Amino acid sequence: MKIARFLDGDGIVRWGVPKGDRADLLHGSIFETLRQSDTYLDVERYLAPVEPPAILCIGLNYRAHAEETRAKIPQFPVVFMKQPGALQDPDGAIELPRHLESQKVDFEGELAIVIGRTAKNVSKEDALNYVLGYTIANDVSARDWQKEWGGSQWCRGKTFDTFCPVGPYIVTADEIPNPNALELTTRLNGEIVQQTNTSDMIFDVPELISFLSGSTTLHPGTLILTGTPSGVGMAREPQLWLKAGDTVEITIDGIGTLSNPVIEESVG
Repeated sequence: MKIARFLDGDGIVRWGVPKGDRADLLHGSIFETLRQSDTYLDVERYLAPVEPPAILCIGLNYRAHAEETRAKIPQFPVVFMKQPGALQDPDGAIELPRHLESQKVDFEGELAIVIGRTAKNVSKEDALNYVLGYTIANDVSARDWQKEWGGSQWCRGKTFDTFCPVGPYIVTADEIPNPNALELTTRLNGEIVQQTNTSDMIFDVPELISFLSGSTTLHPGTLILTGTPSGVGMAREPQLWLKAGDTVEITIDGIGTLSNPVIEESVG
């Protein structure tokens, strides 16, 4: 099932099965039991399909990306976090920071996991049973703040407002039995800049869930960004940074396409 979170014509946040400009209203909780109503509502705007209590992110998780950045293959998953306030809706604008200015904002297309039930000390063998579903994320990164001015940690460059577009909806886990066999393509203004299969992950989805839940409780709705493949702007020659007027589109087979325009932050 595809699960969308949306605003209806009265400005009320709803859950539904997306059908273009309309959605079949869902009753119940996405973390318990959902049932379709056969009641169709107009969609005013699609929203990020989850409101995560935490956004956990993995760096250097594709072999080709590690190679292009000349980084060693990590022994354990490289973990960082984005604040939930970085969340952005599908079709919402990515804002280039202008108060804390960055001129090196990069795109990172990623598969994202939505945890469906409380998980702690989960085994790799059982990990997929804790997944509600999968969606698409863009781990937008200000590389100057990440690499030069961030005090040797990544959070400042990764967690500006709008730096975590997610969507367009969640595809439930039963429709994606193997999340490490999906084609991922990122386009910038229609041109392909990233193209790979999630089979290139160093740590696959079950390994990530097992590791992140080790001695740590993952609450329902936790969003896990699984890393980006090669082709990021930072690693190109010449380097390629986002600019106002750009559009980033990330497509993952079986899930859909997440699209976001790029604008400059308005500083009054």
